[in-house]
Order: sequence, then structure tokens, then C-alpha cells
Amino acid sequence: MTANPARTAEDPVLNRLRGGLVVSCQARPGNPLHGPEHMTAMALAAAESGAVGIRAEGPPDVRAIRSALDLPLIGLWKIGDEGVYITPTAEHARAVALAGADVVAADGTGRPRPDGASFAATVGAVHELGRLVMADCATVGDGLAAEQAGADLLGTTLSGYTAETAGRTYGPDLRLVEELAARASVPVLAEGRIHTPRQARQAYEAGAFAVVVGTAITAPQWIAAGFVEALRDRPESRPQDR
Repeated sequence: MTANPARTAEDPVLNRLRGGLVVSCQARPGNPLHGPEHMTAMALAAAESGAVGIRAEGPPDVRAIRSALDLPLIGLWKIGDEGVYITPTAEHARAVALAGADVVAADGTGRPRPDGASFAATVGAVHELGRLVMADCATVGDGLAAEQAGADLLGTTLSGYTAETAGRTYGPDLRLVEELAARASVPVLAEGRIHTPRQARQAYEAGAFAVVVGTAITAPQWIAAGFVEALRDRPESRPQDR
């Protein structure tokens, strides 16, 4: 089963995301690029490259990017870094929506939430504000349950980052993309460890509605570290050109 064409055609946000690149512009505290000014500049650069959407973290960044761009904006709010920390409650989801996100991304796994509420409660809170919900999932079961709870989009974001899926794959989980795209009736966004244009294309060919890329585009430290590592084990001396 693929994304319902009538549903996506009716929604202008989904229609604009179809088949394109969403760039994740995130820099958490401690990162030199942390803050709305830097992330807005990153988002503007991504837009100039042809990106069809932006994924941003935290109400301040979402608000700043919203004021600078009219691209579809997927917003989230990370609270901590363990367990359910991606937009963990309905309260956090409402704040992200009110900051200007067109789509609110939230943890869509079955793990317990810090307030004891359900994912469906988050969906309801966001839908009341007229915004869409993206469920960040780790498994096919997560995705199908999130769809039943009312999610408008599914992401493969958390594959490899839960106890159940740890170490599943070094690169993007293309099998999860393919299986979700075949079984869900809402759009599936491929996200997580997509580090090359070729992998992005593979994700799309596996059935992704759109592809989300972050680190490989917006994390200079990670990009530079690859070059540093490539040069680190060089011979101490090389023959001189003659």
C-alpha cells in the first residue's frame, strides 16, 4: 500500500514535500552553531539548494525559521536524550505547533512517555491546532500503530536508536522504508543515517514519499572529521616530486 494520493493531493503541505529533500537543521546546546540565527541561515542555504522542506528543533529555532521561509516546516522539541525525548508530551507538541511548525514530529514508538499519556493524545493536541503530526518510528509496528493513532506522516527516524533496534544497520534502514511504504496509507519519510546522495536516491526508490537528511549536510564537525580521519594515518614522509 502506498500513500493515499487523494489525501496527499488535498493537503498543500504534503503535496509540497512529495518527492523532495527535507533538510534537518539542528544544533543542540554546546554546538557552536546552536541558536536561531545560525539555524535560520542554514535553512536559508538549504532552501537555495532546492530543498522542499526544513526540519528544526525547539520553539525558538522553529519560530525564527518560520519567519524567514515559507517552506513546509517540520518542528520538534528534544527534551533530554534518553527514552522518549522527541516532543515527548502533548504540551511540547502544542508549543512547537504554536511556534509555526506545519508538521510536529514526535516519538511514535510504543515506549512510555514521561507524562504517562499516549501518542494519540499528542496527535489530538496538534490536530486541534490544524497542524499535521509526523511519527518518528523505529519499527513497522510503531508505524502502523502511529497511523492508527492518527499520525499524518511516518518517519524511520528512530530505527537503530531504540533497545529493540540497536545495531540493526550501519546506514539508512531501507528495509523499514520499504515495508512501511508498502503497508501504511500515509506518507513515509526516510530519515536516519542518510549520508550520501546515492543513499537518498535508494530511500526514494524504496518507497519514501520524501527524504530527510541532516548530519551529512548541516553538521560541519561530522563532515570535517571525515576528512581529518582520512588524512590521519598518512605516511610521515612522501617522495618529493622531481
